[in-house]
Amino acid sequence: MAKLIINEKKKLGRINADIYGHFSEHLGRCIYEGLYVGEDSEIPNVKGMRKDVVEALKEMKIPVLRWPGGCFADEYHWKDGIGPKETRKKMVNTHWGGVLEDNSFGTHEFMELCGQLGCKVYINGNVGSGTVQEMSEWVEYMTFDGVSPMADLRRKNGREKPWKVDYFGVGNENWGCGGNMTPEYYGNLYRRYQTYVRDYGQKNPVLKICCGANVDDYHWTEQVLATTHDHVQKEMHGFMDGLSLHYYVHPGGWEKKGSATQFGVEEWYRTMGKAWMMEELIKKHGDIMDTYDPEKKIGLMVDEWGCWFDVEPGTNPGFLYQQNTMRDALVAGITLNIFNKHCDRVKMANIAQLVNVLQSVILTEGRKMILTPTYYIFHMYKYHQDAQLLEGFMETEEIGTEEVKVPDITESVSMDAEGNIHITLGNVSVTEAKEIEVLFAEKKAAEARADILTGEMNAHNTFEEPELVKEEPFNGWSITDSGSIKLAIPACAVVHMEVRL
Repeated sequence: MAKLIINEKKKLGRINADIYGHFSEHLGRCIYEGLYVGEDSEIPNVKGMRKDVVEALKEMKIPVLRWPGGCFADEYHWKDGIGPKETRKKMVNTHWGGVLEDNSFGTHEFMELCGQLGCKVYINGNVGSGTVQEMSEWVEYMTFDGVSPMADLRRKNGREKPWKVDYFGVGNENWGCGGNMTPEYYGNLYRRYQTYVRDYGQKNPVLKICCGANVDDYHWTEQVLATTHDHVQKEMHGFMDGLSLHYYVHPGGWEKKGSATQFGVEEWYRTMGKAWMMEELIKKHGDIMDTYDPEKKIGLMVDEWGCWFDVEPGTNPGFLYQQNTMRDALVAGITLNIFNKHCDRVKMANIAQLVNVLQSVILTEGRKMILTPTYYIFHMYKYHQDAQLLEGFMETEEIGTEEVKVPDITESVSMDAEGNIHITLGNVSVTEAKEIEVLFAEKKAAEARADILTGEMNAHNTFEEPELVKEEPFNGWSITDSGSIKLAIPACAVVHMEVRL
C-alpha cells in the first residue's frame, strides 16, 4: 500500500485561484454558439450569453477568462467591435477557418460575460499588427473614468463607468503567429508598448503580461528577460507582472496528433508522459526567471495549455473541435497538481479553450450542452483556489510502456481558510486499482468526504449520452483507528477528498 504523508503544519504558499483560469478565442464555435448566441436567439440567454453555459461555469468557479486570443488577438482591432452591431466592420478570420467574423462579440460583450460569470478579466492586446496608440486607447476606453476621447466614446456606446481590467497581455505568441519576431526585437517592443498600458486610477493596477516562450524555447525566455530587465527597467514598478508560457500535449507530435477518442494503451501513456513535461518546463523556465527575478515577483502565466488532438471527423479543420475523454481528465489532473506544487512561481494558467475548441470543459450543439470530463476535474479541484499548499510526500511507482514511464499517482494537498484539507489524487494506470494510506504529521482525520471521476480510458460524454462520465460521491475509503485514511482508487480515476482534522 502506497503512502501519502501530509505535513499539515507546513504551508508552502498560496495557490492563486487564477491558476484555474480559462481561455476564449474567436476560433470555431467557442465564442459564437458556445458562449454568445445573441439576444434574439431561441436559446435561453441573458444579453446574448447562453444561460446554461454561464451557470455551469459559475458552478465550476471560473476565476479568470482570457480574450480575444490567441493568434486572433494579433489581428484584432478593438474599434471594429464596438458601437451598434449593424455598423461594426466585418472581417475574415484568417487564422481559424477563413470564416466571416462580424465582430458582434466585442469589448462590451466580453465585459458583460465576465460580469455574469463573476470572474476576472484578462485582455490580450495586439502587438503583431497593431500600434502603440491602438493599445493605449483600448486601455483608456476600458478603464478611464474621467473626460477623454476614449472615455467619452465608451459612454457614447452605452457604458458610463469604466470596467476593471485585471490582466493585460502585451501581444501573443510573437515568436510565431504574433509576428515571427526574434526575442530581442520583441523584448524592445514590450518595453515600448507596456509603457502605454497605463493605470487610470484603478484601485488595483492592470497587471502586465509579457509574451513568453513556446514549450522549451529557453533561449526566448533568456533573451526577452535580458532585453527587458536592464538596470533601469529592474527598478520600474509594474513593468512586468507576468511572463507567459504555452504548451500543448500532442501524443504523436505536432504532425501526428491522433484521435481524441480512438487510442490505445501506448498512446495513453505517451500522452501522460507529455503531460508530465509541464513539470520540467516550469522548473527550467523558472530557473532562468530566478536569475532576473529572484524574489519571484513575476508570475509564470501558463496562459495556453491542454490536449490538442485531430479535429472530429466531418468538422471544419480550422475550428479545432475535439471530443474529451478520461485521458483529457487525467492530463488536467496531472497538470493542475503540478501548477499547485509550483504556486510560488505559477500565478495564472488558462486551459485552451473554454467551449467547443481543443480541451474544452463544455460542448454545445444548438440548444444542447454537455459537460466534459475535464469540466469535472476543474469542478473537483476548485477547492484548491486561494488555499495554502501543504507539504506532502507521495510514494509512487513507475508504470507505462517500454517507451514511456510515468508515476502511477499524481497528487497535491492544500488547506482552505476554514482549516479543511483538500487532497486531489489521480490514478494514471488504465488497468490497476491503487491502495493508498494518507497519514498526517501530528493530527488525526476526524471526518471526510470524497468525490470521484472514473471510467474506461476512452469514455466520453456525447449529446446522446451526456452523463456517461461524471463526478460522483466516492465511498472507497475509511478512517482508521490511528486517524489515517485508507483509499482504494480504481484504475483511470481522479479523486478529490476533503478532510477535517
